Amino acid sequence: MFHIESQQYDNKSQHYADLLLQARGLLLGEHDLIANAANFSALIFNSLPKLNWAGFYLFDGKELVVGPFQGKPACVRIPLGSGVCGTAANTRQTQVVADVNAFAGHIACDAASQSEIVVPLVHADGTLLGVWDCDSFVTDRFDEDDHQGMEALCACFMSCLEGAAAKG
Repeated sequence: MFHIESQQYDNKSQHYADLLLQARGLLLGEHDLIANAANFSALIFNSLPKLNWAGFYLFDGKELVVGPFQGKPACVRIPLGSGVCGTAANTRQTQVVADVNAFAGHIACDAASQSEIVVPLVHADGTLLGVWDCDSFVTDRFDEDDHQGMEALCACFMSCLEGAAAKG
């Protein structure tokens, strides 16, 4: 059984390095997208402080549809280009938003959310899988360490997914 280590870290980048090792161990060898996405969401949500939502929006060919997540119920569908998630999906660039109330077109699924980071999930062939989204109940929750750490975690998720597809 996999165990999430709950430790206090003085160094955020070290925390992300440890999370990356845990994510690899959790995802490697599993071939199911939903199972991996559910476990990935649980790992991140329970390992990082001050999050009120962490999860996936998966691209169905037309729009983003909520996938496995941890937190309160969420918006089910988000058009490409709308809100922080739709912007990340459309631009294929990570969005770090210090204050969601200042983001034009922000979609408020949970009024408690004050800041957000969204990482686009793109297959090796360039097609969009969806986005990874984390919300916080405080402003300015996400910084450059989070940006780099989340991108590394998402690269691990995609790598394990691509590896599973190649073997399957």
